[in-house]
Amino acid sequence: MIDLDALAALRAVAAEGSVVAAARATGFTPSAVSQQVKRLERQTGVPLLERVGRGVMLTSHGQHLVDAGARLLADLEEIESGLQRRTGAVAGRFRLAAFSTAIRGLVAPVVRDLAAAHPDLELVLDEREPWDTVDLVASGQAELGIVHRWGGVPLAVPEHLVSTPVARDLADLVVHREHPLARAATVTPHDLVDVPWIATPEGTICRQWLHRMYDGTGRPPRVAHVSGEFESHLALAAAGLGVALVPRLGRGPLDPDLVAVEVTDPVPTRLVDALHRRTMADSPAVAAVLAAFARLATD
Repeated sequence: MIDLDALAALRAVAAEGSVVAAARATGFTPSAVSQQVKRLERQTGVPLLERVGRGVMLTSHGQHLVDAGARLLADLEEIESGLQRRTGAVAGRFRLAAFSTAIRGLVAPVVRDLAAAHPDLELVLDEREPWDTVDLVASGQAELGIVHRWGGVPLAVPEHLVSTPVARDLADLVVHREHPLARAATVTPHDLVDVPWIATPEGTICRQWLHRMYDGTGRPPRVAHVSGEFESHLALAAAGLGVALVPRLGRGPLDPDLVAVEVTDPVPTRLVDALHRRTMADSPAVAAVLAAFARLATD
């Protein structure tokens, strides 16, 4: 009979692209993941992985097994969630993926309370970009994910995931206190046509929003410096190297040399959602974590 833990390990390798990445995502060692896949090969009698350069890829047999086993694993997860609901047990290993500012502004504030209220719940946190979080939750490698969407910038979410609103976050223009815009009550994109920006890398959701914000100006934003971390944006702005659009969520007190100015027309708004699989709808652990975020939003 096929070992279900080994099947889950093979699915992780398929999703992550390597044994090492699958081990990191599942919390096992690479050796343990390799042993699980080898055990599955012995049980099925067919090769499931083949080496390609320094990595691995699924054979046609392996891909068939992952595709055919997806429904089985989902059914088992739904059964397990139903049993947990019947007992009311908030327990077990719970993997939560979230973007960096959500880790600071949403997740960290509730972790201690969750641990105190549910000592049998083992929270495992993983900082990821939103699209990576969607993949982790969709493939069963995380029980819940926190993602964000900026205005009209879409984030593709598979139909087998449930999205729950968690927070609404605004971003401000952060400038050096000697910058001419530091004295403005509000600014619009038309006021920002020629300013040098400190921005996130191309392809990120935040960078896409920055370009959308400029739609009515007839000009693209002038990006002078690129960094993936908002803390770095603040440091560069404090050095007078440009302006930055920095969300309030997870943002600490500003340096005395920095000023936050509200942006209008449009207001930079992030919608923050929690994602979980529909098969976990009855999970008391999912309900407990979502309730903790809801309480934080009303405090």
